Amino acid sequence: MTLNPRIKLLLDILPLVVFFVGYKWLGLFLATAALLAVTLATLIIMYVLERRIALSPLITGLVVGVFGGLTLWLHDETFIKIKPTLINLVFAIILLVGCIRKKGLLKYVLGAAFELTERGWYLLSCRWAVFFLCLATLNEVVWRNFSTESWVNFKVFGLLGLTVAFAMLQTGFIQKHHKADADSDKE
Repeated sequence: MTLNPRIKLLLDILPLVVFFVGYKWLGLFLATAALLAVTLATLIIMYVLERRIALSPLITGLVVGVFGGLTLWLHDETFIKIKPTLINLVFAIILLVGCIRKKGLLKYVLGAAFELTERGWYLLSCRWAVFFLCLATLNEVVWRNFSTESWVNFKVFGLLGLTVAFAMLQTGFIQKHHKADADSDKE
């Protein structure tokens, strides 16, 4: 069974919403505990509904588990603050390895949603790799130079907003490299 896109979106953003609301009402450490619980719950729901967990939420869940757990165990907020850096670095490295090997690895994640040429998948993967590197760097700058409250707001609204904006900016590129359009250009 494939998840309804709305349910998938809800499961993807629910941990972020719970973290934000938890931080505003209960503070960073209880918000981190809530983030751990909701992340685990969403992974379980994904598995129950689809009988599998996609790579992206699985990586995110593992990093949340490790760094959220370290935050709580050591009572040190540094770990939860570097979590977005590490997640973005992991995604960037995976995509960069594909780019070095001349493979568009995003095809394996988004191939059901888009039909792009091989060159299109390669270039889109390279673009996202660079974007993830930029997000990792930006997260480092914010958590090291601003208050925890500023970082939480950046994590929830800044990272999400930048990601949505970047994805929307790829629309023209995706249309340009759409496989059906490229095939019809050859005729």
